[in-house]
Amino acid sequence: MREELQSLLSKITDNHHFSGAIAIFNSHEILETSSGYANRVEQQLNKVNTRFGIASGSKLFTAIGIAQLVEKGQLSFETKLCDCLNVPFPHFNEKITIHQLLTHTSGIPDYFDEAVMEDFEELWTKTPMYLLKSLQGFLPLFQNDEMVAQPGEAFCYNNAGYIVLGLIIEQQTGMTFQHYVEENIFKPAGMNDSGYFSLDCLPQNTALGYIDEDDGSWRTNTYAIPIMGGSDGGAFVTASDMVKLWESLIDFRLVNKGLTKELLTNHVDVKEGVGYGYGVWINDQNGRVVKYHVMGYDPGVSFHSAYYPESGYKIAIPSNHGDGAFDVMKDFEEMFQRLDT
Repeated sequence: MREELQSLLSKITDNHHFSGAIAIFNSHEILETSSGYANRVEQQLNKVNTRFGIASGSKLFTAIGIAQLVEKGQLSFETKLCDCLNVPFPHFNEKITIHQLLTHTSGIPDYFDEAVMEDFEELWTKTPMYLLKSLQGFLPLFQNDEMVAQPGEAFCYNNAGYIVLGLIIEQQTGMTFQHYVEENIFKPAGMNDSGYFSLDCLPQNTALGYIDEDDGSWRTNTYAIPIMGGSDGGAFVTASDMVKLWESLIDFRLVNKGLTKELLTNHVDVKEGVGYGYGVWINDQNGRVVKYHVMGYDPGVSFHSAYYPESGYKIAIPSNHGDGAFDVMKDFEEMFQRLDT
């Protein structure tokens, strides 16, 4: 069975010219593979333990951090933003709650409005990406803008809301967001190879993100994304470390059982069969949850990771290319459907 699965995985990565790593775990099976280059110039291959940027796949870490503060009694999910963060937002509704920030229903303006801007790199024409070394650096991009909806009115995916949540963690703990996550989430989960790294000082065994141009040329994403990841995205993980995150979460090693249930509860319906918890997407069929998953896309980054509660499988697919992770995830799910029939 293991050899058959490994062969099928190789076919999937070959079919999609995949550049990245894959880790698939359940209670009795561990499969890992990698393909493509971590450094195209030096032709250094990706390895199963290569670190990859995961963009918005990091939002789950922020949600877990908030849940930890709730467990300590420092906050509740219904705490109002104005009661837990000393940052002026002159046009924000005073009724905004942490729950609404976590579920993308706060109605605050986003610093990257996908309905208006198609190119993420447009942001850096006015605010150079190399200045965004802290969460505070993002505030001028949205702090003084008007609300786009009333709190709780509608789901609208929002990166700025997670920047605000990260600022709450910083104020409540006295730690930088990145240090908090590394100490209180990565270490307890055994994610020893993961962290937040500056793009101009990446550690050994970290993949560069690549952007392929229409003319056949390519470039790294060094000047295309913020120089340092934060509470809305940008952590670096290995595929196996991300699986460890799922295992630690569902074993209640990061927050207690009740708060884990809150994290993994569908709090808002996004579309048929898809909802959103706290930092996590939830797919259901006929009233049963079939998948908890996170994903992230940036220039030079694509990432999907999921936990399937019925089978117990956990999968992580980080890629140092702007697409590929979704196609591999889709083929993985189809592969297991065939094997189960």
